[in-house]
Amino acid sequence: MFEDLVECSPQAKKTNKKWTVLVSMSVQLLFVGILVLIPLIYTEALPKTMMATLLVAPPPPPPPPPPPAAAPVVRVKPVRLMEAGKLMQPKAIPKEVKIIKEEELPADMGAVGGVPGGVPGGSTGGVIGGVIGGMAPPPPKQSRIRQGGNVTQANIIYRAQPSYPPLARQTRIQGTVKLHAIISKTGTVQQLEVVSGHPLLVQAALDAVRQWRYRPTLLNGEPVEVDTTIDVVFSLNQ
Repeated sequence: MFEDLVECSPQAKKTNKKWTVLVSMSVQLLFVGILVLIPLIYTEALPKTMMATLLVAPPPPPPPPPPPAAAPVVRVKPVRLMEAGKLMQPKAIPKEVKIIKEEELPADMGAVGGVPGGVPGGSTGGVIGGVIGGMAPPPPKQSRIRQGGNVTQANIIYRAQPSYPPLARQTRIQGTVKLHAIISKTGTVQQLEVVSGHPLLVQAALDAVRQWRYRPTLLNGEPVEVDTTIDVVFSLNQ
């Protein structure tokens, strides 16, 4: 009977317990790993909330208030009991009698020497429809006139010929120098300005024209200044 029993030693029992612990821990770790991996494999996306932004323009500003209506102008016609020195009878008898101060009427008398149709403030001997304030002053006398070069040359009394500059002659420079001049009432040249011309010829033209003399120009019998232009010609064939 005791022959069929298996002899179990303490060493064998110790070995079986070790393997049991390892298998149990492995199963537990596997279970925990499955629990951790399931959420990672099957992920559920969070619902996306669509946020619609509606841009609404601000309301327009209110229109400006209309301007206030103009107050009606009430014209009160003064009541006159006296007209042209005569007492006028009223159309209706008022309930209350008021003392009315009559406004003074403008004087109907004109000025001595006036004419029918004149206006207050006019001058004696004036023209109807003219400007108030008397006769306009006479225009100032013209003291300077402008003449063309040909007209001015006809009044030359003395003409000094310009000397040809040696450098301009050597370089064979020729041409016309145009000057702006003011001729005095006595016929002398007062002001000279260069308008155009070669620089080598300008000084010789100025020196010559300053010596010129003109016949005085008369306007309404009185001498006046003349604003004119003068052309001085330099030619190598002179």
